[in-house]
Parts: sequence; C-alpha cells; structure tokens
Amino acid sequence: MALSEKAMVSVVMPVYNEKAFIEEAVRRAVQTGIPAEIVIVDDFSTDGTRDVIERMRVGWEEHSCSLKVLLKGKNEGKGSALRAGFGAATGNVVIIQDADLEYDPRDYPKLLAPILDGKADVVYGSRFLGDPHRVLFFWHMVGNKALTFFSNMLTNINLSDMETGYKAFRTEVIRNIRLTSDRFGFEPEFTAKVAKAGYRIYETSISYSGRTYEEGKKVSWRDGVAAFYHIIRYNLFS
Repeated sequence: MALSEKAMVSVVMPVYNEKAFIEEAVRRAVQTGIPAEIVIVDDFSTDGTRDVIERMRVGWEEHSCSLKVLLKGKNEGKGSALRAGFGAATGNVVIIQDADLEYDPRDYPKLLAPILDGKADVVYGSRFLGDPHRVLFFWHMVGNKALTFFSNMLTNINLSDMETGYKAFRTEVIRNIRLTSDRFGFEPEFTAKVAKAGYRIYETSISYSGRTYEEGKKVSWRDGVAAFYHIIRYNLFS
C-alpha cells in the first residue's frame, strides 16, 4: 500500500455463539467510521447468533460500510474462520475484531497509525502496555506471558503480548504467508510466519475488557497447552 493511498480497512470478525454481543460489536465497529467493509464469519453458531446476523442485514445499506457474511457449514475453529474472512476481504488493511466486546473498536486508530505512517506491516494491540483493562485471572496473565516469552525466544522478536486477539496488518502480508491452524493456534502461527518473513512488526497499547467463563470466555487451559505445541511446530518445523 502506497503511503499516499487512503487505507481501505476490512474488519474481519470471527463469530461463534455470540448472540448477546455480535450486534453491539458490529455497531461499535461501524461507529468508528473507519471500516470500508465488515466481514463476519459465523463458525456454525448454535445459539441464535445467525438469526441476529440475518436481522442486521436488513436495511444495512444505510450504513457507511459494506457487510459481508460467511456462514460456515460446520464448526472448525477461529483460525479456520479467519482464513475464510481473509479470503473475502478486499481492503488493503485488515483488522481482526473478535465479536465478544473484549476489544474496543475505538482503538482502531492506534492499530492503524504505524501502518499508515509507513513504519509497520503488522501491528499487535498489547493488553500489557498500560492502557485500562479489566482485572481478572492471574494465571491467565502468567500463561500469556509464558507463551509470549517462549514465542519470542524462537522468533527473536520482543513482543509483550503474542496471544492478543487484536491485530492489524497490510492485506499483502496475509496473501504472502500460508496459514493452516484451525483453532487458537492462529496466534503463534501468524507470529512465527510474519517474523520469519521479515515483516516490520509494531505494538501499541490497547484497552481490554476480558470476560469470565460465566460471561462466555472460550479459551481454556487446553488451548494454552496446545499453544506451546504450535509455537514449536511453526517456528521449527514449517
């Protein structure tokens, strides 16, 4: 993307069983005035999320950005949903936006600034750089930092939050790397591959409003254990 071009931003939103939050997540993204399109990928929700998405489609032409909806035929995981969304995105910059309201779209300008300034190809929104965040699980924090530390050892980069779900990047980046992980292995795989490819990586602070398991949080300790495997796999064997 030439610096003189105006960024056309595609927000890719993977969704699974977020009936209570999806509409508000989309509303907040649109309200920023930044996305040129929003690509929702529903990973075979069973809680009525799809009914909410269909209602949102009615009268969507009133909004300033376009809406694309991909409905998967079976549940395959976040990584698979993201690959489908990236394939449908037409912008020259992509922002990943979870549908659970843990990440605030008002942080879009912070994610985009290093890219638009010509300094970065990929920007990570870090939960550990000082912006307001909900105080929750100590062991989640320890696990995230351990995974980031281990990933940094193998990639030789100095991220503070490899596992963050908030990432922005030039679309050409995702076109030039091959992603295969279907579930939450996306984060270590993406990090390993953009580091190996030599892309310019920046971090910025973001706000974060984490959820409890009672409120619908889906990542478990099993995903943390799997992440260590993915870090080894994608750094040493791919």
